Amino acid sequence: MSRIAALMYDFDRTLSPKDMQDYAFSPEIGMPAEEFWRRCNDLMKKNNMDSILAYMYYMVKMAKEKNIFLSREMFRRSGKNVKLFPGVTEWFSRINEYGESKGLQVEHYVISSGIKEIIEGTPIAGEFKRIFAAEFLYDENGEAVWPSMAVNYTSKTQFIYRINKDVLDVTDSKRLNDSMPEEKKPVPFPNMIYIGDGFTDVPCMKLVKSTGGHSIAVYQHEGEVADTLLLQGRAGNIAPADYREGTQMDKTVKAILDLIAANSRTTELYVDDLEAAKARSKKE
Repeated sequence: MSRIAALMYDFDRTLSPKDMQDYAFSPEIGMPAEEFWRRCNDLMKKNNMDSILAYMYYMVKMAKEKNIFLSREMFRRSGKNVKLFPGVTEWFSRINEYGESKGLQVEHYVISSGIKEIIEGTPIAGEFKRIFAAEFLYDENGEAVWPSMAVNYTSKTQFIYRINKDVLDVTDSKRLNDSMPEEKKPVPFPNMIYIGDGFTDVPCMKLVKSTGGHSIAVYQHEGEVADTLLLQGRAGNIAPADYREGTQMDKTVKAILDLIAANSRTTELYVDDLEAAKARSKKE
């Protein structure tokens, strides 16, 4: 059995307290975050749009109106303003070391409806093997003109399948849909942990949980959505959004890594026993 453990994170309100646009775009256009999102929602409802396409369109529209050059560099620069929950910056190295002590290789992924280029500007961008998120198409001058990738709550699930098969190129649909024996898949579903904060994470949580993996709902205040997700069986665990050592999140993830390591080892022993039994049967 594979000894790779994949931790997959939503971003907004999971690793960061607010939507990334609240830190990295609304201030650029001089508009309160609440007003920005209200206008995006109005645009969505009026035009029967996907919510992600609506906010991406509105970002391009407002940038033009405010004479702001919306480029990759601008997004990445503004990404430095994104705040993170306590302990997030130290989290990855500590969890990697713990996984290694259990014989596991831990990989981290983002699966977000936010903007990939903003996430790339945060101090933790280098911790992820891959960032799956919404992206813009840029013209010959480097200005954002159109969405090239929109990631909503249901399309998030495709990236779990990509991680499962290690088909990380989002343009490669053939290999993603090709048949692959379960034992050949680099990251089995039972080796996955999905961490998210709300109802938009439900499809991913249910997919991972129903296939033997693990899901954790994070919350900033008690009595939030996380309780509902746990009571409905959509999340396997809940934890405050505090990633420091010794916290509930820290203990929960380490306990799950213990379980993944134990399952990997028992599966390896089973395969060894099976091969030995086959060899003995041939001699008889």
